Amino acid sequence: MKKRWLAIAADINKELLLILLIIASAGVVNFFVSGQRLVLTFYNLPTLFAAYYFGRRRAVMAAIASILFVLWVNTVNPAILGASIEMRGVLSASDLAIWAGFLVIFAYAAGTLYEHAERRLHELRETYYGLLQILSQIISNDKYTQNHSYRVSVYAVQIAQEVGLSESQMEDLRAAALLHDVGKLEVSREVLHKAARLTQDEVREMRTHVGKGMAMLSPVRGSLRRVLPIILAHHDKFDGTGYHPARGDEIPIEARIISVADVYDSLVSDRPYRKGLSPFEARDVILKGAGTDFDPAIVNAFESAFRKQQLEVPEVLV
Repeated sequence: MKKRWLAIAADINKELLLILLIIASAGVVNFFVSGQRLVLTFYNLPTLFAAYYFGRRRAVMAAIASILFVLWVNTVNPAILGASIEMRGVLSASDLAIWAGFLVIFAYAAGTLYEHAERRLHELRETYYGLLQILSQIISNDKYTQNHSYRVSVYAVQIAQEVGLSESQMEDLRAAALLHDVGKLEVSREVLHKAARLTQDEVREMRTHVGKGMAMLSPVRGSLRRVLPIILAHHDKFDGTGYHPARGDEIPIEARIISVADVYDSLVSDRPYRKGLSPFEARDVILKGAGTDFDPAIVNAFESAFRKQQLEVPEVLV
């Protein structure tokens, strides 16, 4: 919890710093506009920036900060902002009041539009992931595969939060986790449901599900296309001994996360040929694979999420 609040505070400080830098930049630009009155338009830029990137609250704060800055500078030394000493009376209080009023109104309106757009985008994202989940259920050959993909997406997101992935990376991670086994639709049911360990030939057939999944998803466009490299690499190992020779940071971080989540769920799940391990036994297996099968940094994030009991999926959801 403490880390989370520190991260939020750091983000807030970055936002405020950016806004203040733009205000200062506007002042510097205005200073070099020789022979001109106070160019108030420059001081609309911080508000516009804050409204576009941070929403209504930050936009209004930026507007108020700009107004206070302009009032202070105009009171202390109007010449700094382009008005000569002789023109001190030209820049009247009414001019500033009208500009300040419109700036606050603009900040509120633009910030509100931004937040409305964000809400619509959030709704679209939720619809997008809902459709992906429905798709994962339709394409699943068995209940285990269907529920497995959902649980892997839950585990992967919890691990990713410990890692500190960006919002866009989290979106790609969730989509890739839901679709990482889509290629199993093309694997024979006899192999998927076999109540014994697979033969070498059957293992080779099972391994083809990655390539088959890529072939099935290759026609997609837009943001969903970004998940293809993740799905392709989710069985790659950190030491290069996985399905492909990629190793270490050559493997997308989202795929490294899914790899841990995938193996963990496979270990704790009952299969026709064996009983699932306890969560603590599965955790120990993951920890032993750090540096060989798995990225040690991802394993540390997994261990952190496990200790916080974040890797528990309610039974009603599975």
